Amino acid sequence: MHFKLIIALVDEGQTKSIMLAAREVGATGATVIGSARGEGLSPKKTFFGLNLESQRDMLMFIVEEHLSREVLEHIAMIGGFDDNPGSGVAFQLDVEDTIGLARQIKAIEDDVEEIL
Repeated sequence: MHFKLIIALVDEGQTKSIMLAAREVGATGATVIGSARGEGLSPKKTFFGLNLESQRDMLMFIVEEHLSREVLEHIAMIGGFDDNPGSGVAFQLDVEDTIGLARQIKAIEDDVEEIL
């Protein structure tokens, strides 16, 4: 079985809805790293040296490769990544190997069998 790592950087207020969206289309779990910061095309303005930007969360999903594109597109749609500048970004990377997913692999196999 081959996996992809999907990383999504979203406003912390969107974390729950993005995680639910990913589960709707096959993700079996996620790791959330809070308080990430980033900068887009233009730096955000500050007020007396304090940043006015909201905090972001980094969500990491390990997804079976046949499900990965659908998960990626669905979380982008729910998060409005293409419609609202600064709302978030998501990308996927190949995963060489995994350990610790034995319980999830059975559920993943069942989902992938339905697709294939």
